[in-house]
Amino acid sequence: MARNSNGRRVRHTDFLDNGHVADYTGPGLLSGDSHGGGTVGAYLVHRAMPHLPPWLAAGGIGIAGGLGSLQWAESAAAGVGLTLASVAITGATWWMGKSTTQQRRLHSAITVAAASAWTTAACLAGPTAGPLPDIYLIGGPVLALSWNIRMILRRSLDPTSQSSDKGLLEKVGLARAQIGNVTVEPNRVTAPIALEPGEQTNDDVSKSLGRIASALDLPTSAVRYTPSPDSARRGELVIVPEDMLAEVVEWEGPSNLGGSIAEPLVIGRYDDGSPLMIWLPGDPQAKRNSTHVLVAGGTGSGKGDTALNLQTEILSRRDVLLWLSDPKMFQDFRPLLPGFDWAVEGGTPTEVMVEALKAAIPARTAWLGKHSYRQWLPECAEQQTSTAHTCRPDGRACGCEGMPFLVAWMEEAANTLRALGDDVFTGIAQEARSAGVSLIVSLQRPSYDQMSTSTRASLPSVVALGCDPRDEGFSLPEAVIDAGAHPGAWGNRRPGYCYVVSPGIDESRYPSPGRTRAFTHRSVSRMEVLAAWAQRNGANADPITAGAASGIAGRAYTGRPTIGDDQAEHLAPAAEGDMDDTGYGPLLDPEDDHIDPEAELPEPEQGDDAPIFGQETGHKPSPDEARRLFAQALEEFETEGRMIVGPVDFTDWCDRHHLSRSWVSLRLKEAATDGRLEATNTTGRWRIIPALTAA
Repeated sequence: MARNSNGRRVRHTDFLDNGHVADYTGPGLLSGDSHGGGTVGAYLVHRAMPHLPPWLAAGGIGIAGGLGSLQWAESAAAGVGLTLASVAITGATWWMGKSTTQQRRLHSAITVAAASAWTTAACLAGPTAGPLPDIYLIGGPVLALSWNIRMILRRSLDPTSQSSDKGLLEKVGLARAQIGNVTVEPNRVTAPIALEPGEQTNDDVSKSLGRIASALDLPTSAVRYTPSPDSARRGELVIVPEDMLAEVVEWEGPSNLGGSIAEPLVIGRYDDGSPLMIWLPGDPQAKRNSTHVLVAGGTGSGKGDTALNLQTEILSRRDVLLWLSDPKMFQDFRPLLPGFDWAVEGGTPTEVMVEALKAAIPARTAWLGKHSYRQWLPECAEQQTSTAHTCRPDGRACGCEGMPFLVAWMEEAANTLRALGDDVFTGIAQEARSAGVSLIVSLQRPSYDQMSTSTRASLPSVVALGCDPRDEGFSLPEAVIDAGAHPGAWGNRRPGYCYVVSPGIDESRYPSPGRTRAFTHRSVSRMEVLAAWAQRNGANADPITAGAASGIAGRAYTGRPTIGDDQAEHLAPAAEGDMDDTGYGPLLDPEDDHIDPEAELPEPEQGDDAPIFGQETGHKPSPDEARRLFAQALEEFETEGRMIVGPVDFTDWCDRHHLSRSWVSLRLKEAATDGRLEATNTTGRWRIIPALTAA
């Protein structure tokens, strides 16, 4: 007998032999049940009751033989009829037993044949004639005991014993597998399995999961197998009979407001109701490494809600910065924008963020090394007052400002990969973990033609949502798929359903499906409140990270906006006279404020009809004028925060100054030689090095 979570006994053989999940419970010795009555005698009677049917059947056969002899003694016709009846019932027993095991079939047929033969002889000759009494007194108890022994063997808990009734495993081709002590929990059944040595491996069980689910009439995702890391023929079969994820659970707020980013992020729940969690920083005591995350899922799979679950958890922590690149112009994340330390759209701003991230990683790594940190810990975010973590050569506490954890989120990363190359994140992913930086990449299909294999290998964690069945191998490790994880079975029909593979999660949980919480229109106000909390209480960028970002992005990086009196005045509604009908501000450009719309147009002047097309394009300025004009252009771009430039960015500027693009290309190369520009990984793209300002 196995025990469930309530301490009740569960008969695991019924679960396995009958081909369905059952939770049969029985009273215990001290349960106070009506069967027990609290006395030893009543308990013994109760324990003996399951073994009485064979003995009652033996007694019934003796009574039937005695009564039959009074009616049919020495009757030839009755003899023929009873003989035919004995043959018929024996044959029927053999025929009806074909769906069970060979041992049960043979045992049943022998029992019925012996009982019917003795009954026939007793009816015709009398139960006391010849050897019939001896045969009855010896054969009856033997047959009854054989069934009692069979029942005892079926209920044995010895994990090495082989159940004589394994219809389910026989159906799926695992008849020789041995079932151990079954553990029954709420909505979860775990059965240890030992396969036939030299004949079967764990791969055989993985290939049979679909047939097991079919035999139990359950979805494929409800059955999974976790192989033992120490054996090729042992593992655990896990069955979850009820889908507890069918009910949509809305997001009601962060799980740990004001906590540390080192604590788990709760993003949903598993199919057995336990919380679905993920960790980003490492923990040397728990032997857990820091991680990067890949969020993958097809259109309609719930990728947006999954991102919101993660982002709201991150923004609710006190010691983390969040950078976001979103080519969709913050369609899903706009209520959270005030809480981000840096948020940019796609294109050039994302190029700038990527370059800033590359510069911040070595700067942060150097800071950690100088303060004797082998990896980022929550203490890194606090002021450094410990002599164990000081950068002073004399060993005294340095008092340096702390350095928060940094999360760089690349939403719809396929656009960035197409624009910057499929290996744009490779260096970041390989180096960022030691710098207290976690990279989160979100895209629909992480295939080799979109993301380099080196980058994919550097993203150890994955949140795999529904996808095309052909794309499962791009999201999940092969071992997790073999264990029963199949996100392709969901597609876009079950938004939010996912598998999570990440350090800190028990590997047996990898093939267990979970579901993230849903964000609806009712969640918007809560997200806005959370963003305001992050503005007031969240971490500010440390000098190391801010300096590296500003050194690359210039004015494009300003850090998280803070709420103050001057900003409150700036955010106050405009005066009634300055509002348009929609309430979003004036429709008139301030530069055109002096124009009278009622005034007459001026008279034509000489030169108004001069052709503007077909003229010579561009002119060759003097060297001094060329340097002045180009330096002015770079200053304009730097002021606008456009720190990654190329010839295409100078199109409007060239038209304004009557210069050609070929002239600009030459000036770009000269500026790179002079140290004003620096080449990026993308051909034809240059990073502006911010000009030094006077102290």
